Amino acid sequence: MSNGATTENLVIPQDYRFGPGEENALELDCGKKLYDVNIRYETYGKLAPARDNAVLIAHALTGDAHVSGKHSADDRKPGWWDNMVGPGKYIDTDKYFVICSNVIGGCSGSTGPRSVNPATGKLYNLDFPVITIADMVRAQKRLIDHLQITRLLAVVGGSMGGMQALEWSKSYPEMAQGIVAIATTYQLAPQSIAFNWVGSQAIRSDSDFSNGNYAVNPERGLATARMLAHITYLSDESMEQKFGRNLQDADRYSFAFKRDFAVESYLEHQGQRFVERFDANSYLYITRATDYFDLADGGTLAEALKVAKSDFLVVSFSSDWLFTTNQSEALVKALLANNLNCSFCEIESSYGHDAFLLEVDRLGALIRDFLANQRKKFQ
Repeated sequence: MSNGATTENLVIPQDYRFGPGEENALELDCGKKLYDVNIRYETYGKLAPARDNAVLIAHALTGDAHVSGKHSADDRKPGWWDNMVGPGKYIDTDKYFVICSNVIGGCSGSTGPRSVNPATGKLYNLDFPVITIADMVRAQKRLIDHLQITRLLAVVGGSMGGMQALEWSKSYPEMAQGIVAIATTYQLAPQSIAFNWVGSQAIRSDSDFSNGNYAVNPERGLATARMLAHITYLSDESMEQKFGRNLQDADRYSFAFKRDFAVESYLEHQGQRFVERFDANSYLYITRATDYFDLADGGTLAEALKVAKSDFLVVSFSSDWLFTTNQSEALVKALLANNLNCSFCEIESSYGHDAFLLEVDRLGALIRDFLANQRKKFQ
């Protein structure tokens, strides 16, 4: 099994659809079911004859299945973790068969709120059922079964991807030899829920939102939500280094309520780029899934992780105030309380939460060595 690359070594997205039929329905935590579900995914490298080299990468909040490479020779940018994943890179596709899928609820090929509801023939929009991180993992498990992989060498994820990786250790404890949880948390903190709520209100308050039945993306609300979220991905130090109080295209204040500062211009640019590639309804559903994420499920984390059997690599970043080192340390403490093999590293970085995408060499070396050790132990 390979990634189906062309002679130019381009990556070809693939689809796995399960259903229709009651027996194929995906049961969700909200009590509802999804029928005729599509999963968009990409694979890289080759599955070994012993089927012992499969690595599942779970993407972050607004990511997708395109983790590495290019879809066409004209693509301006490669996949979102191309500096980490590929031949000879830290997650080496000459050694590992790498899989990445777009989560359900997404807007990059997998079934989500802008998909057609098979029961009505119309777009789901806000009729789409509310999903959880565990629901996303259930859909991924269907894909892994379809690929005839009975055990993963590792599940790797940063941010929301790390939540999915942790959920794999709880929902399917026999399925993953190793779990790599990067810049993530075992439950969303009240402050993070608050940021998500303000973002969702910005979207829902946009006059173009039309209760989710919009013909064109409600750009103002979605851009505002993205700008708010993007602030949480940076650190005070990185913003000071990058922008300071520099003015944008001027040498004095405008004394008006328009863009004056470089940081304001930067956020506007990020918001505009985002609305060109992401859907407002999907943003509502996926952020709600992170809100509901609680690996402890109302109990103690140590008790919840009693079922886990994987080896763990947990990585945090010193300036990440969205998912702090304290949260990672609480996770590590619960893992060690269950006598699980766990390595932990806090990487010193000024990049904030985005460090998991930017600190490639230091993070990559940790992942490379962890995967190599898991390969030796794999049975």
